[in-house]
Amino acid sequence: MSCDDTVDCGRRRLLVATAAAGGVAGVAVAVPFVASMLPSERAKAAGAPVEVDISRLAPGEMMTVEWRGKPVWIINRTKEQLASLAKIGEKLADPKSEKNMQPAYAKNETRSIKPEILVAVGICTHLGCSPTEKFKTGAESGIDADWPGGFFCPCHGSTFDLAGRVYKSKPAPDNLEIPPHMYLGDAKLVIGEDKKA
Repeated sequence: MSCDDTVDCGRRRLLVATAAAGGVAGVAVAVPFVASMLPSERAKAAGAPVEVDISRLAPGEMMTVEWRGKPVWIINRTKEQLASLAKIGEKLADPKSEKNMQPAYAKNETRSIKPEILVAVGICTHLGCSPTEKFKTGAESGIDADWPGGFFCPCHGSTFDLAGRVYKSKPAPDNLEIPPHMYLGDAKLVIGEDKKA
């Protein structure tokens, strides 16, 4: 670096040193700031796929697991419960699940990969309440004399069938969400992932 009469060499060195120190300080501050915006290990784990053993889930039973902080229902539907799905289409708001609330592989009458196993997010699509299971049929359900079984949201009265499809004229605008999922075997299910590596 050559100095001439118009710029003092000492001042130039001070400017270069100050700029370098400022750059180092800027990086030192930016690294922890950027790192703080990355998801924590807990947050990563909360979004991670969940592996579930369904070998002990008997027909007519339901289990609940947590995925991404949401309750996910896994229901092993009986033959009678599956048969009821075909009989109530005219009572449902979206019987063919045309709205995008499920992956393509669950866009069918049962909204599932395997007809007997339903995997659904247990959160009402109205205001985010959690519906309760009402598997008992008829008047015994406390819902309706011709109730075929399903789910009832006590907050505002939305009802869903055993495929998570919402009934007409209810506050919930959509069917229950079907999360991405896949089978690792007959009794192993992964929720949150549907593509094999």
